[in-house]
Amino acid sequence: MRTIFYFLVFVCASAAQAKRNTPWAKITKPSSGPSEAIGGYSNGCIRGAVALPETGPGYTSIRRFRNRYYGHTRLVTYLKKLGTKLKKQEIDEILIGDLSQPQGGLMGYGHRSHQLGLDADIWFSRPKKDKRAKDNNFNSLVDRKREKIVSKRWTDKVIGLLRTAASDDNVSRIFVHWVIKNQLCRDVKNDRTWLRKIRAWWGHDRHFHVRLTCPKESKDCKNQGAIKSGDGCGAEKWFSAARVKARKTRAAERRKKRREKIARLMKTKKNAKRIKVPKKKKRKKTYHPRCQELLDESKSKTKK
Repeated sequence: MRTIFYFLVFVCASAAQAKRNTPWAKITKPSSGPSEAIGGYSNGCIRGAVALPETGPGYTSIRRFRNRYYGHTRLVTYLKKLGTKLKKQEIDEILIGDLSQPQGGLMGYGHRSHQLGLDADIWFSRPKKDKRAKDNNFNSLVDRKREKIVSKRWTDKVIGLLRTAASDDNVSRIFVHWVIKNQLCRDVKNDRTWLRKIRAWWGHDRHFHVRLTCPKESKDCKNQGAIKSGDGCGAEKWFSAARVKARKTRAAERRKKRREKIARLMKTKKNAKRIKVPKKKKRKKTYHPRCQELLDESKSKTKK
């Protein structure tokens, strides 16, 4: 069953890389004006995005060919400050991956979020420049088969990196692999307040994903739900292979009972006529009205 689980993870990852037909990916430049995040993290856009400089104290922005190095001024400022703080702590220079597209929105492949200019990926390792285009060339902190941390790569600097990244007041949450969260819960002793912002999510064993809160000036920006009090330790095991298997087993049992119930009802013609199998309706993609306006503006400029 574990082999099947990892195969499904691989399929999901491959699906994430499949190209999508999204108009936002065709926009090459940000709009003018002050930065403003509009909509939600997985269905939104950004006006007045600014570019993160390619290099700065303590960081390097990579994969610039993807044109995903734009963000809200809050995010760009946060990343610059983070690099400076890490340099002072003598923590290795970080490699920053995707932020958002020039005007945000859904990307042509990869992330579902990163649409507001408030998300950024930061890698745990530093492969050579000619190896940075592919994810597999970055070291994973997790042995996925055994669901254990790779001890030789788990250092005080990694913990310091995550602590520093999470301690900023503007950070909403940071996504990591559940094994990383679990290891932090074991190792962090004194100040554990920042651990509540470290949230387990699928993947994220080679990089972590920083998400900032909506700026007050962005009136149409929708924050993610508030995190419960406490350090959040224990909840990360929901993502473990054992828990996934248990949920799938329960779901299979429910489907079996539902099929048996339908089979009993179908035995009589009278009941068979009453039973209607619901058809799945295709959901039409809709944007926030102001994002649609931004998209229309970009299209009209392109035509000119």
